[in-house]
Amino acid sequence: MINQIWHFIQPEQVVTILVALSAFATVLTIAAPYLQGDRLRSRMKSVASERDRLKAAQRAALAVGEGRLRDKPRAGLATQLVEGLNLRQLMQAEGSRALLRQAGYRTERHLVTFLAIRAVAPLILGIIVFIYSSTIFADRISPTMRLAATLIGVVGGFYLPIVFLKNMVQRRQESIRRAWSDALDLLLICVESGMSIEAALQRVSREIGSQSVPLAEELTLTNAELSYLQDRRKAFDNLGKRTGLSIVKSVVTSLIQSERYGTPMGHALRVLAQENRDMRMSDAEKKAAALPPKLTVPMVLFFLPVIFIVILGPSAILVLGAK
Repeated sequence: MINQIWHFIQPEQVVTILVALSAFATVLTIAAPYLQGDRLRSRMKSVASERDRLKAAQRAALAVGEGRLRDKPRAGLATQLVEGLNLRQLMQAEGSRALLRQAGYRTERHLVTFLAIRAVAPLILGIIVFIYSSTIFADRISPTMRLAATLIGVVGGFYLPIVFLKNMVQRRQESIRRAWSDALDLLLICVESGMSIEAALQRVSREIGSQSVPLAEELTLTNAELSYLQDRRKAFDNLGKRTGLSIVKSVVTSLIQSERYGTPMGHALRVLAQENRDMRMSDAEKKAAALPPKLTVPMVLFFLPVIFIVILGPSAILVLGAK
């Protein structure tokens, strides 16, 4: 079979295909930076809308005497599905809300859409698996196996949105973690130069946006909450909850203590900045120490055979020539 396929494949065609793929990859690599949109600007627009929402919520709370006002989602199909099946209680909406906030989705509309997807995804994936197993593998698997595959598809469809959302949260947290030490250093410089914490957060969010858009977004939102929330400590606490990172929560705790007891904020930020630099250096040393074991298998599989061929090749040629 392989010989027949190889007989129909011409070397010139293979070379032409490889050259075409290389040219396409080169053009795509060069054009990719120009095709990407301004993520920072789009995310800042969403933060601006969130800031306006906070302002409107604060005014409404002062008018009716409530401390909190949530966005009311539109009465669409997803909303009717969530309210009709009571998915908020069945699927623990508060836990999903926390994950969505950590992923950068904060409005009530995002929560309703996510709950609706979790309700519909098992049905859709189960139907797809059943149709696929009934048509493609109809003669190969038994009805019992077909039913088992359908049930596996239903279960996978139920957990697939959660897995996808957690992956988004991890990517966002990784971006914030990489830029947090630099942001903390910039915040320390701004505070020690005489800026208020609001002005310092605003300046740091502008500077750190080129390195981490999620971190710039969170700092801008924290600055907005400091302006509109009655309790300033709540704004700092929300920053720790939205990021879900221990390094951010430690800084948030120090800022809350500074707000409560009036201690110098610059000294606390200096200590925390030094600790973050030490932690980043420790993480780099751990990665460097874990590199030699990871390189063992590639060296055994790829480097050593080449070295043996280069060293023993001439001797093998001479021995075979002498025979």
